[in-house]
Amino acid sequence: MIKYIIFVIVLALFGSGIWFWSKTDPQKLDFADRMAPGPVEYRQAPLTSIAYGDDARQKLDVYLPKQNAVGASAVLIFFHGGSWHDGEREGYGFLGRAFAARGFVTVIADYRKAPSVRFPAFVQDTASAIAWVHANISKYDGDADRIFIMGHSAGAHIAMMTALDPQWLAANNLTPNVIKGVIGLAGPYDFLPLTSDSSKIALGQWPDLTETQPITYARGDAPPLLLLTGDKDTVVKPRNSKILSEKILALGGQQQLRIYPDVDHADIIMAVARPFRQKAPIVTDVVNFIKSHNPN
Repeated sequence: MIKYIIFVIVLALFGSGIWFWSKTDPQKLDFADRMAPGPVEYRQAPLTSIAYGDDARQKLDVYLPKQNAVGASAVLIFFHGGSWHDGEREGYGFLGRAFAARGFVTVIADYRKAPSVRFPAFVQDTASAIAWVHANISKYDGDADRIFIMGHSAGAHIAMMTALDPQWLAANNLTPNVIKGVIGLAGPYDFLPLTSDSSKIALGQWPDLTETQPITYARGDAPPLLLLTGDKDTVVKPRNSKILSEKILALGGQQQLRIYPDVDHADIIMAVARPFRQKAPIVTDVVNFIKSHNPN
């Protein structure tokens, strides 16, 4: 009998291990966030798989904060990374819960990926998702006049492209001032020549590659930027954030740059999940940035 029980326990642990390691890195983070000891920040179920377009990838999830007695809440839209060809919104519940728990209507948006599509399709999707939020978020007690956007890695690239180059929102009958602030986590903003296979596949077919770079569209009247990066990031080097910060500053725009010591490309998004917040004060810095540009 004891041998049987031990066998069942070992089998269960083995099966659990296989299940866990079959998950994507964000899904593992989400699991770790849910299982972390300590007070649970957020208990509500999100509203999932809301379509903002016709494609299966053009969907978003909404995490609602507790009822705001004084009116509608500021809105944070997040776009995940994955080198323009990978990733899914479903793994980022840890981020949705973190910011909804702090009073923001938090939207996790997916988008079409390479190689099924190439630049600028994912930037167009970013603008379409923002347009959907602007038109519909009041139904979820969100304030359409207080929209902030945020992205990690490739998600920071497409978010920044949408905020800096007016043509993408203009295609949705909006102007960039609909965005009250942009938060970039380890974003690639000035990365020519293209060196990685993923960037070549996603962007390399475009006739003028400078048009794929957010730095090309830096302007003094851009929405305020919060540029966050780690000094140990070898995937998207900190120089991307430094150069964009310097150019926006030279043009008279609003920007803040944070370079976290001993933080790499994965650490910066890990730091949003509860078990890893000691890595960097990402949540605190993002909340403070939104509040500083969100007087309500």
